[in-house]
Amino acid sequence: MPLSFRSATTPPVCRSLVPCVIEDHTAMHVSLISWGGGLGASACVFHEGGTMHSSAFREHLSASAPGDDPPQGPPTGAGGWETVPRELVHRLRADDVLLTGWERVDDDRFRVSVRWPDRHDHFTPRRRQYPPQLVGETMRQATMLLAHTEYGVPLEDQFLIRDLDYRLRPDRLGVGEGPARIDAEIVCSAVRRRRGRLVAMHCRMTACRGQEVVAVAAGNVSITTAAVYRRLRHTRPPAELAAFAVPVAPERVGRTDPRHVVLAPTPQAERWQLRADPLNATLTGRARDHYSGLILMEAVYQAVLAGPGRRDFCPASFSIDFFRYADFAPPCWIEAHTVPAATPGSTTVVVTGRQEGLTVFEASVGDARAF
Repeated sequence: MPLSFRSATTPPVCRSLVPCVIEDHTAMHVSLISWGGGLGASACVFHEGGTMHSSAFREHLSASAPGDDPPQGPPTGAGGWETVPRELVHRLRADDVLLTGWERVDDDRFRVSVRWPDRHDHFTPRRRQYPPQLVGETMRQATMLLAHTEYGVPLEDQFLIRDLDYRLRPDRLGVGEGPARIDAEIVCSAVRRRRGRLVAMHCRMTACRGQEVVAVAAGNVSITTAAVYRRLRHTRPPAELAAFAVPVAPERVGRTDPRHVVLAPTPQAERWQLRADPLNATLTGRARDHYSGLILMEAVYQAVLAGPGRRDFCPASFSIDFFRYADFAPPCWIEAHTVPAATPGSTTVVVTGRQEGLTVFEASVGDARAF
């Protein structure tokens, strides 16, 4: 069955509102020193005939500048394998980096090597299956990696995820011996530049495990300079005002640790308050003045599982539109309800985030097989 994704020019409802969710990112400071510096304002520094290779990039990072301490070796992920530098995928912890390398196939087509960890404190396999959240996180990391290394986006620029859609095959997500090797093909289109800087693009991903396609994804991202971001956001509530309400029971939302629960109960059915553990670096990321996109997408999955009769829900499709920032204050409310599904016997759950009566995001999660 052919898959239909929104194109870069398909505006969802409310697209005219302020930019959506920013995956905050600050410049490489200590890491630049320890890797010998030299990246300057842009990550795109090591080219051969216009193409950047992951091996060349790592060689550049591992070279010591005069007076530097000897390099400590390449970065490693949760399973001990070599990964791309965490700064290029906007991660605070090396254990959260999923990507191990990349190469350009042609002008706007790339191959990205991925490892899905079989053990991880947040991306935890459930019932011996990899969590669907890994698909969205793979897409997010690949987009940022390529933007920095292949399209010259400065490290201090800010990424705004406007929408994300993906379809997956749960029957192909079984956990085997050791981490899963995923080969992702990324195609970038609708690439827009302003005064030579990348400001937006549309990305599509096909993720394979061996010879089988396990997921397909597509999304639109906008990029803004750090200066513009500061002008937009300098008056927003600080992280100290983030809700640290008592979470729902972890087992209700497919979790075992309350640190990874992002919903707090309310007296109303199918309604929760968004909350976050400020010490959970995997979810909070580098966001300093809003809830990260990762927290909002995790809230969607948890709201689906927390609803009546949905504890065993097995997602096969995910779609989300972001309309505005989710500020740390006032409270952001998460609501879910089931809607008629197109496929007989299947279920679709719509999850919405609202703050001060305004829609922050709207998502749809279904269990019908998509391909």
